[in-house]
Amino acid sequence: MATIKDVAALAGVSVSTVSRVINASGYVDSKTGERVLAAVEALDYRPSRIARTLVTRRSGTIGLILPDITNPFFPEVARGAEDEAYRHGYNLILCNSDWKLEKETLYLGILRQQCVEGVILVSTKLTEERLTEECRSLPPLVVIDRTITLDIHSISSNNVGGAALATKHLLVQGYRRIAHIAGPASSISARQRLEGYHRTMAEAGLPVDPALVVEGDYRLGGGKKAMARLLALTEPPEAVFCANDMMAVGALEQLQESDRCAPADMAVVGYDGIDLTRYVHPRLTTVIQPTYQMGERAVQLLLETIKGNESFQHIELEPRLAIGDSSVRRDGP
Repeated sequence: MATIKDVAALAGVSVSTVSRVINASGYVDSKTGERVLAAVEALDYRPSRIARTLVTRRSGTIGLILPDITNPFFPEVARGAEDEAYRHGYNLILCNSDWKLEKETLYLGILRQQCVEGVILVSTKLTEERLTEECRSLPPLVVIDRTITLDIHSISSNNVGGAALATKHLLVQGYRRIAHIAGPASSISARQRLEGYHRTMAEAGLPVDPALVVEGDYRLGGGKKAMARLLALTEPPEAVFCANDMMAVGALEQLQESDRCAPADMAVVGYDGIDLTRYVHPRLTTVIQPTYQMGERAVQLLLETIKGNESFQHIELEPRLAIGDSSVRRDGP
């Protein structure tokens, strides 16, 4: 494999001249530059990314830490980020934290060592105090899917408003005993969706039976277990709003295994708008988040910061309700 010294020898110039040509980091007359580039092509020279990073202080790489790559919500975030990074000549390093604090911290350290130019973080575990500590040694950072008060870019959707859309839809259908399968208490988005549910029920003048709020884990299995608990109640709910689509799919599966169906026996509404719901029967009513745009906008914010823009932004995108067959009364409200 050819080295920079081989290129310099073939072109008849110094190593520093080759470096200036390759990195466009200083003046080199046109004839010398052409001679260097011809030598690069002749030797099929490939500069070391690590060496180039040390010289230019630019790696052309962005890190993305997600909690669960098996949840279809997060690959859509990654796709938006990767597409936007590619458009600007950047690569993306993907890390899966498994909802674990120790893995989030580990990957932040690894990305720091890799000299990434920016980090996009979807975190449910790191406190704001811990994020403040991490930011002292991190490149520009954007946090996705949580509201934050620090001087850090953040992007989220209106979780309280989205939960209100779901709950109001069930109320309009005539359901009154409405349950909520919540996300993990450690998740800010889950707490906000729980708040939206409680607030909407209160505005309708309906008390919430504590037994109707069951904590899940944002996974399909968690939705099944939560639905089993609701079905075991002396007075099961008429409808259930699930804090994400994965749990909603699990809830529908548990209904079917219990020889019941939606919406005849219980209406079901999800949250996220993942592609998986297109293949579920009945078609799931869900709150669609602008997931792709979250990843796309995160990269845009990082690039603005890398270019020197120090004005931090906290962006909240609006979700929308998509009505399927899992929640609409066939006989009308």
